[in-house]
Amino acid sequence: MEKSEIVKRAGSYIAAEQDARFRDDVKRLVEKQDFTELEDRFYQNLEFGTGGLRGIIGGGNNRMNTLMINRATQGLANYFIKTFPEKAKAGKLSAVIAYDSRHYSDVFAEAAARIFAANGFTTYLFTSLRPTPELSFAIRCLGCDTGVVVTASHNPPQYNGYKAYWNDGGQVIEPHDAGIIAEVNAVTSVKTIGRAEALKAGLLKLIDREIDEKYQAMVKAQLFRPDLIKKQAGSVKIVYTPLHGTGAMHVENVLGGLGLRVITVPEQREGDGDFPTVEKPNPEEESAMKMAVDLGKKEQADVVMATDPDADRFGTAFPDGAGGFVLVTGNQMGVLLTDYICLSRQELGIMPPNPALVRSIVTTTMTDKIAAFYGVDTIECLTGFKWIGAVMEDFVKTKQNTYVFGYEESYGYTVENSIRDKDGVSAAAMCAEMTLYWRSRGKSLLQRLEELYRQFGYYEDRAISESFPGSAGGDTMKAIMAKLRSGGLASIGGVKVEKIRDVQESVVFDPANPAKKTPLRLPKSNVLQFFLEGGVVVSARPSGTEPKIKFYINCTVPVAGGDLAAAKVKAGALCGEITTEIRALLAEAKA
Repeated sequence: MEKSEIVKRAGSYIAAEQDARFRDDVKRLVEKQDFTELEDRFYQNLEFGTGGLRGIIGGGNNRMNTLMINRATQGLANYFIKTFPEKAKAGKLSAVIAYDSRHYSDVFAEAAARIFAANGFTTYLFTSLRPTPELSFAIRCLGCDTGVVVTASHNPPQYNGYKAYWNDGGQVIEPHDAGIIAEVNAVTSVKTIGRAEALKAGLLKLIDREIDEKYQAMVKAQLFRPDLIKKQAGSVKIVYTPLHGTGAMHVENVLGGLGLRVITVPEQREGDGDFPTVEKPNPEEESAMKMAVDLGKKEQADVVMATDPDADRFGTAFPDGAGGFVLVTGNQMGVLLTDYICLSRQELGIMPPNPALVRSIVTTTMTDKIAAFYGVDTIECLTGFKWIGAVMEDFVKTKQNTYVFGYEESYGYTVENSIRDKDGVSAAAMCAEMTLYWRSRGKSLLQRLEELYRQFGYYEDRAISESFPGSAGGDTMKAIMAKLRSGGLASIGGVKVEKIRDVQESVVFDPANPAKKTPLRLPKSNVLQFFLEGGVVVSARPSGTEPKIKFYINCTVPVAGGDLAAAKVKAGALCGEITTEIRALLAEAKA
């Protein structure tokens, strides 16, 4: 980009940004003539995608700041006003806003609330940080038309984001996503109103305990065995960390209210946007779990739990029987919860008609076998919990299936039907009850997982993530996907590819006969899946919210003669070969 164009874009931003902190941030870069940094901030506009906004905090068109929040909120308000004109005319549109512990989350949330209010929405704003699942619950509880949560989930501390929701409590999907994006891109002016004026007019309403109490009651109501918890809660010790996020209040109140012994990692209990004790506040990361695992060893805990900053993701570690702990993958926890929920419904005689589990296409197929064992169907959807929420809502409308559980490999689970997003708080409560249930039968969760492997086969999953930042990063990721599509891979890791599923092109085909294609009934998405002999699945997907590409490897090996150790060795070797080949592909792309 020419320096003159960079200066022009920076000048336009400085003139439009009303928040001095971000405006002065860009002014300093212009004065220093730091064109490398300025180009990164202005080579593109931070895109309002299908889920909203996410980016590095700072001044500039390619950053998260008040100007971007204002435009996004005005565009969102415009779309709802045009979509529901009668409600808008009658002054009956409403919105609810929550935010997490990240830097500027409270600032962005109030800016959004004031814009909704200025556009005639009755706007509910939480008085302090709250989890994403509570925002989804609040939309449904209050009967709002839309909602926003200010969060960047598990991203590093320099990030923040903005997720938009529909009136069912789920994130916005097609066709509304495209309509909202068009409205955001068309914004030329923004309406706003002062906080005091909005409160006085009744357009802004502050909320907290009245939603908190209902949300916590809902979480407890999902549990299957309250009598068992009441009798034996004291026999299970839980170490928990909210990773400096929003989860402590609800997890402690729910589990503590059930009589369970919960020890929260003190250094990570309070909300802190710097996330000072972790590099990334992501329960998928071993380093993020270290303090909780160390405390778990010291306290001889029965399970270690973690939620990410907005408490929609849930991670765990189990005792290994030798004084240490084993980190549990998102797929493994999905397997355990699938088994426990289906088993409990069957045991208690409360399996609903036409029960169904919902999972993303990059999630392990092991739960398909477990669900089928209990007479439960499996429905696949695209990656991202908004698609699981959409299937949940479709079940309500069509009544073809009844939802019993939904999850994705990236540590997202929803055990209830009262919200339309993943819920780390409810997952923690269900995991605690599951721990107690298997304890009452003389088993640990790790032992139950091994039983399931022996029954259904051993499954090992790995994820590879490679970042491609900057203006050239997007082009590199496009080139990787183009190469995979045109390369006609016949094998991966020495294993024959039997089938390729191209979700972007909505087709499935055999690479040996690519002309013969079968239609795929999924919304289009830039995902390629390679189905190998023996049940191995390798998936490639550029992230929709971060500058990185992800590969998912799901290996399965039969447990011959009950020899689980041999199956683990075989699966590990196969995963290793596939991983080596993928990393070589990525290294070549970066060269």
